[in-house]
Amino acid sequence: MKASVAVCRNIYSEDRFKQAYGSEDDTRGSLRLRDKLAGTCRCSKQACLHLAKERVPIFSWLPRYRLKKWILGDTVAGLTVGILHIPQGMAFALLTSVAPIFGLYTSFFPVVLYMIFGTGRHVSTGTFAVVSLMTGSVVEQLVPTPLEMNSSSPEAADFEAQRIGVASAVALLSGVVMLGFLSTYLSEPIVKAFTSAAAFHVAISQLQSMLGLRLPRSTGTFSLFKTLALVVENLANTNTAELLISMVCLAVLVPVKEVNTRCRRRLRTPIPVEILTVIIATGVTYASSLNSSYNVEIVGHIPAGFPKPQLPAFHTLPAIAGDTIAITFVGYAVSVSLAMIYADKHGYSIHPNQELLAHGISNTVSSFFTCFPSSATLATTNILESAGGHTQLSGLFTSLVVLIVLLLIGPLFYFLPKAVLACINVTSLRQMFLQFQDLPELWRISKLDFMVWVVTWLSVVVLNVDLGLAIGVVFSMMTVICRTQRADCSVLGQASNTEIYRPVEKHSKCIEVPGVRILTYNGPIYYGNRSFFRDKMSKLLGLTPEKIRRHEKARKAVEKREREATVSTVERGIANTLFSSETEIFKSEALENDVQAVLIDCSSVIFVDIAGARLFTQMCTDCQKIGIHVYLANCKENVLKILTSSGLMSSMNPQHIFVSIHDAVTYIQQHKEKPSENTTTIWV
Repeated sequence: MKASVAVCRNIYSEDRFKQAYGSEDDTRGSLRLRDKLAGTCRCSKQACLHLAKERVPIFSWLPRYRLKKWILGDTVAGLTVGILHIPQGMAFALLTSVAPIFGLYTSFFPVVLYMIFGTGRHVSTGTFAVVSLMTGSVVEQLVPTPLEMNSSSPEAADFEAQRIGVASAVALLSGVVMLGFLSTYLSEPIVKAFTSAAAFHVAISQLQSMLGLRLPRSTGTFSLFKTLALVVENLANTNTAELLISMVCLAVLVPVKEVNTRCRRRLRTPIPVEILTVIIATGVTYASSLNSSYNVEIVGHIPAGFPKPQLPAFHTLPAIAGDTIAITFVGYAVSVSLAMIYADKHGYSIHPNQELLAHGISNTVSSFFTCFPSSATLATTNILESAGGHTQLSGLFTSLVVLIVLLLIGPLFYFLPKAVLACINVTSLRQMFLQFQDLPELWRISKLDFMVWVVTWLSVVVLNVDLGLAIGVVFSMMTVICRTQRADCSVLGQASNTEIYRPVEKHSKCIEVPGVRILTYNGPIYYGNRSFFRDKMSKLLGLTPEKIRRHEKARKAVEKREREATVSTVERGIANTLFSSETEIFKSEALENDVQAVLIDCSSVIFVDIAGARLFTQMCTDCQKIGIHVYLANCKENVLKILTSSGLMSSMNPQHIFVSIHDAVTYIQQHKEKPSENTTTIWV
C-alpha cells in the first residue's frame, strides 16, 4: 500500500511568513538577553554547585559510581595500563631527550589530574610518542648533546637539569596557551597522516640506540634523512652486544604484541610483555655486567621518591613558542579524537571545552614537577578499554602502580639497557604504521581527502614534523576553498504532481516548469568565487552583454516611439514598420528562450559577502533589463539581510522572496494565468 500526503495551505512569501510565524520583536528580545545576563551573573549555591560539577567532573560522576558493577573492571584495566606506563614512560623519555625518571613523572601527574578534570571515561593520558618526539626536537635545539661527557660528572647533572627545564617549559606553555579552537583545522586525514609519518621519525631516531651508536640527534628540515645518513656512515661502529639485545627484544615484543592484538577478545588482560622484557633485560645485564664488559649503554641512576617542585626554564619561553603551538595542536587533536571515538562507541558524550581545560591543567601543573608535555595515548587507551575500564577511576589504579615504582622500585632499573627502551618505542608504533590500510577506502570515498593524507604524510616525512604539519593544514584549507570556488550550479525540474524539485541532468523524469528557469547554487557567494558564479548563472540564463544592450536599445526605442505616437498610423493608412520591428524583438527572444521568470533556490547558499551580494544584485538587475522577473526561495536570514542591505530590493519586488521553491512556482503560475487576482492557496 502506497502512502500519500495532501496539504492545503497559503502561499508564503518571506514577509507573510514572518508576519504569521515570526519571532518576538527586538524589544522583548533585548529584555530577554538582559535577563539572561543577569541570571548568569547572579551568584547562588546552586550556581556554584553547577559550576563545580561542570569544571571538576569528578564531583559529577563519582557520586553516581556503581561500585559493584564497575570497580573490578576499573581496577584490572587501571593496573594493566599502569604496568604498561612504566616501560613506555621511560622509553618515551628518551624521545624527549631527558632522563627516564622524568618519563615516570609524566606517567603519574597528568593521569591523576585528568581523572579529576577529564570527561573521557576510557581515555588514558601520559607520554605519547609523537608529542615526545616533537618536544625532544625543541630540547635538542636549545640544549644540544655534547659529544663527550661523563654521565657521573657534575656537568652531566647540570646538563640534565637544563634539558628537563626546557621540556617543562614546553609543557607549561602548552597548558597555558590551550589553543583548542585551532585544532579544529586538523581534519581526520591530517591527524592520521601526521601520526603515521611521525612514526617513521620515531623509528629512525631509535636506530642509533638499537645499534649502540653514540650520535648527535638531527633536527630541522630533512632530519629523517640526516639521521639515516649518520647511521649508515657509522654502521662500522655498531655495538654487537646492543645489536643482539635489540634483535632478541624485537623477536619477543613483535609476536607477543601481535598475539595481544589478535586475541584481544579472548584475553582478559593483554600479556604485559613490555614490563617482562624490561625486568628480564635488567636482570641479564646486571648478572653479565654487559655495561662494563661490552660497553652497553644503560639507564643509570633512577632516584627514588617524589619529585620536588621546580620552576620550568621561563627564559626559554620566547624561543619555544612556535614549536609549542604545533605540539599543542597535535596533543589536543589526538586526545579529543580518542575521547570522541570511545564516547561514541559506549554511548556517552564528552565536552571538548572541558577536555581542553583538563589537558591544559594537566600540562600546566605537571610542568612544575619536572614533567614534559603529555596527552592521550593510542596504545594505552585501547588497552584500557579492552581490559574492561568503565570510568575515569581506572586512572587512580594506574597512578598507584607508577607511584609504587617511583617510591620503591625505580632504582632497580639501574642496569636496564637503553636499547630495550628503543625497541619498546618502535614496537609501540604498530597502530600508527597500520593507518596505511585506510588509504584504499579513503580513495574510494574522497579523492581530495586522499590527497590531503598523501601531501601531509610526504611533507612530514621529507621535511620535518612541525613544517610538515603546517603544510598539511594549509593544503587542507586550500582544498576547502577550492570546493567553494567550484560549487555546483544546476537547473531544477519538478517531479510530476509533487512539490519535489531535483536537478534535471540527474533526474530525467523531472521536468522544467514552463516559462520558469529554477536554478540552485550549492555554495557560498563571496569574492573568491563570484566570477565562477556569474559565468555559470549567465550561461544557464543566456545572459550576455550583447543581449542586454540589444534589449536596452529596443526598450528605449519603444518608449520613444510611444511618446511620439500621438497620431495613430492606422488612421493615416501608413504602417510604421520601424516601430513594429522593434517591438517584435521582445516577442521573438521570449519565444526563443521561453523563460519569463527565473527562480533562484538559495537553500545551499550558506553565506554571502559584500562582493558576492553586489554581484547578485547586479545579475538581478540584468535579468530585469531583458524582461525576466527574478524570484528567490529558501533564503537564510543572514544571507537575505546582506542582500537587502546591498540594495537588492531596488531590483526586485520584496514579495518575490518565498519560503520554498513550490510556493514561488505556484505563485508564478497563478499570476501568469490570472494576473488580476491574488490567489493564495497552494496544494501539495
